[in-house]
Amino acid sequence: MSLTFKNAKVLWSGGFSQEPISMSGDRIVDGNFKPIDLSGYLILPGIVDMHGDAFDHHIAPRPSAPLDISLAFPRIDIELASNGITTAWLAKSWSWEGGRRSPEHAKEFAELLDKYRLKSLTDLRLQLRCETHTVDSLRDLLHSIKKFNIDYLVFNNHLADAMGVLSKSDDAFAAWAAQVGKSFLEQKETVLRYNDIRNSEVHQYLLAIMEHVKKYDLVAGSHDDPDKKTRRYFSELGAKICEFPLSIEAANEAKRRNEPVLMGAPNVLRGGSQSGNIAAEDLIKNGLCDVLVSDYYYPSLYLAALKLVRERVLTLEQSWDLISRNPARIMRLDDVGELAFGKRANMVIVDRSNMAIEATVSKGKFAFVSGKFMDSFIFQNIGISTVAA
Repeated sequence: MSLTFKNAKVLWSGGFSQEPISMSGDRIVDGNFKPIDLSGYLILPGIVDMHGDAFDHHIAPRPSAPLDISLAFPRIDIELASNGITTAWLAKSWSWEGGRRSPEHAKEFAELLDKYRLKSLTDLRLQLRCETHTVDSLRDLLHSIKKFNIDYLVFNNHLADAMGVLSKSDDAFAAWAAQVGKSFLEQKETVLRYNDIRNSEVHQYLLAIMEHVKKYDLVAGSHDDPDKKTRRYFSELGAKICEFPLSIEAANEAKRRNEPVLMGAPNVLRGGSQSGNIAAEDLIKNGLCDVLVSDYYYPSLYLAALKLVRERVLTLEQSWDLISRNPARIMRLDDVGELAFGKRANMVIVDRSNMAIEATVSKGKFAFVSGKFMDSFIFQNIGISTVAA
């Protein structure tokens, strides 16, 4: 499909301009094709989401009512496109916790995602969230990373949280155990067994993983760093991305080392963390946040970017960099995250009157259309085909 969008305000790589933007195939090109008048619209780069797990509600609409994973991918894909997200890492756990966080579930998810990618609207990728104490799964983990071309690995350690729940509330622990298909005693035994693993064994496990990461030039980071010491430890391992730091000192340590800091966009929307941790907006104001991610709510990315503009924290160019250019550069994707000749035709078309997303172009095709855009430009231009509407 070859089109030229005219009269829109376009966020080119050098800033906003009224210059027409054309696409042919899956690329932005210097050409003059069938003109589409987009007066009153913004055209922004497709959003790049480095960490989102909102897909889980498509897999298990209720915790006790899981569905066939393959049924979820089309719904996930459409939800991403409707929120302007054209490249997304689906954050999947590789954990001792069991249930939908187990290695077995991660492998099944990865296998089905691989098949679905052949027809996906958006660019769907997989982030593995590896629990630090899964020391008995090294061979399986490395095999899966290679088999499924996983390019992004993040380390978690939720044992302290699990021990906290176990010590404070039998009811809460029992509910969690039931959610992963285990009895209270079975899950208690699991938690205590992994909690007893020696730090030296965990360290050797992480070193072995990072050898693989370095050999294949993958991206790695850590999640929920509580302090400076933890961030320094993972940084020295080679896990350079600081995802959701729990303290200012952890974020400061990352910036001191010139390492990217990721925070959740829902945190910005809500005015603070839902779990009582540091506020993302405070980090942004202090230059300590490089990227916003969707976390548990896909619409939060573009809504948070707009909120930062409304509150005059950042310009639209700056806030959009947090969800497009910056994550693309961190993930070494040279052809997405900005609008320029030769880049992939990933665009978000926004109605300037209400700042609603009315269309998303992904890989040069319409992945989502709605509102006035649909009425005025799709149905009246029979020559334009849509992937999804």
